[in-house]
Amino acid sequence: MIQAPKGTRDVYGDEMLIWHKIEAAVRKITNAYNFAEIRTPIIESTDLFLRGVGDTTDIVQKEMYTFNDKGGRSLSLRPELTAGVARAYIERGLHNQPQPIKLWYIGPNFRYENPQAGRYRQHYQFGVEAFGSTNYAVEAEIISLWWSLLRELDVTGVTVHINSIGCPDCRKVYHQQLGAYINKRLDSLCNLCRARSEKNPLRILDCKNPNCQEQLTNAPLVLDSLDQECKNHFEGLQKLLTNFDIPFIVDPKVVRGLDYYTRTVFEFFKGGGLALGGGGRYDGLVAQIGGSPTPAVGFGMGMERLVMLLQNQNETSITKAPDIFIGHAEEAGFIKSQELALALRKKSICVETDLIGRSVKAQMKFADKIKAKYTTILGGNEITTGEATLKEMATGEQKKVKLDNLYELF
Repeated sequence: MIQAPKGTRDVYGDEMLIWHKIEAAVRKITNAYNFAEIRTPIIESTDLFLRGVGDTTDIVQKEMYTFNDKGGRSLSLRPELTAGVARAYIERGLHNQPQPIKLWYIGPNFRYENPQAGRYRQHYQFGVEAFGSTNYAVEAEIISLWWSLLRELDVTGVTVHINSIGCPDCRKVYHQQLGAYINKRLDSLCNLCRARSEKNPLRILDCKNPNCQEQLTNAPLVLDSLDQECKNHFEGLQKLLTNFDIPFIVDPKVVRGLDYYTRTVFEFFKGGGLALGGGGRYDGLVAQIGGSPTPAVGFGMGMERLVMLLQNQNETSITKAPDIFIGHAEEAGFIKSQELALALRKKSICVETDLIGRSVKAQMKFADKIKAKYTTILGGNEITTGEATLKEMATGEQKKVKLDNLYELF
């Protein structure tokens, strides 16, 4: 039997209803914040991610699905969406429109990594990006949008961890301090951290190796290297979040895994440390991929993680059931059941009929299995009188109804 590739999965049935609930909440909240939807290609030029995401990241070094097309061009399945949205911002002339440009998306990404709970090689991401403003209010608005979405979905117990990794000038100072600290401990770090120590020592702080984390216990903090402008920016963000009643924790260990971030970075954690998503400011990305220098902020959230969270919060009770099952007792009743079903469907009423040729008894069993709210059986007598018996399945209550007025019950 042919199976789905490792790290991919099928979404269907009751779980799909949770996806629909999340997507509906996303559309509601992004509309309230005046973000517009964007859809970018699943394949992009490999160079976009080399220049945008950074060649020192795990994504570029180990996780991208890259191939040459028939024209010899190197293409990659997108491992994340921010770089593609930034490319669209440049290519589609969005920089010529009134700023800021605020965009949101939901779509699949692809990373070659070991599958785990809520994390797959093909995974879906919801995210937003805002281009054109250096004001810390943009970070506050995006964190507020995230917070509003969680409230809309009744997700509680989430904390926001925020940090500032400063501007490029701040990081030059910090890299020197961190580099001096790390060089004394290189032999105790993993191979990946030793490789990162030369190109991007900040990424070492993001290492998940417990031994490396132990070696970094007394490492200098990036917050201590911020210049006055970056300090003011970070303090302004904290004041706004406080005014918004959004609880947050200043966490120097939050650095994010991508090279394009500047100043503010943040992550959302649930309970015992389940990461739901994160983001930050990336004022240099647009220029790195060929555009004019443009400030920007964004975040991304793994859809599968949020679905898993809602399932654990008893959202599995969400089920899809038809409003009515219309059965038949004979050929004339079958034709009438199809005609009546079409008329009700045109009024957005969910209808199921017998499409297999079951007996009346089997039809009623089928209606019970699919949890239809009401059932009715049509035969010659019902066609002649224009009336039928409607049964409410939950209570067993029955009543006569006129077929032409059946839609009024829903």
